[in-house]
Amino acid sequence: MELEQILARGIAETGLQLAAAARAKLLDYVALLVKWNRVYNLTSVRKPQDMLTRHILDSLVVLPHVKGPRVLDVGTGAGLPGLVLAIARPDWQVVLLDSSNKKLRFVRQAIADLALTNASVEHVRIEDYQPPAPFDTIISRAFSSLDEMHKHCARLCAAEGHILAMKGIYPLAEVEALSEPDLVVAAHTLTVPGLDAQRHLLELRPT
Repeated sequence: MELEQILARGIAETGLQLAAAARAKLLDYVALLVKWNRVYNLTSVRKPQDMLTRHILDSLVVLPHVKGPRVLDVGTGAGLPGLVLAIARPDWQVVLLDSSNKKLRFVRQAIADLALTNASVEHVRIEDYQPPAPFDTIISRAFSSLDEMHKHCARLCAAEGHILAMKGIYPLAEVEALSEPDLVVAAHTLTVPGLDAQRHLLELRPT
């Protein structure tokens, strides 16, 4: 099946509305991932159709839970989910933070190639990051434990904002290890079209 069809079908199954220009950029992003992955080893996923499912659609399904306009992606790696969110919501400002400059080289190039004026990169450790203003949503796909994430991200979050942790199976041990049991305000079970694996999104309050 053509990549365009896989993406269109996946988006339709999520119930999301995405402009044609955004869909085209998502496909361009996959093409860049495939090209750079040969040298930079950005992801263990090699096939473009698997990248669409396991990276693009996996990032898109969190959209209904993300509040803009200021979004921080912590430990973005190859730009996930931050670049996908920036493409899908051009009216948001998305900051992609990582301590690995190797992967951020790719992210910077992708931002330039995709002409994303609403995405920027921060090469810094999260504990050293000093943004000019707090964020409405702080999200991470592969950062650390819930406790570590909350410890480092809470100070960067607006009072009415929230922290979102993307997880596979429900992280019961991480939830039980939280310093305050009521930090988790919601746990969403996500369905990623074409992916036969568990996905959860945990929502933590900043304070």
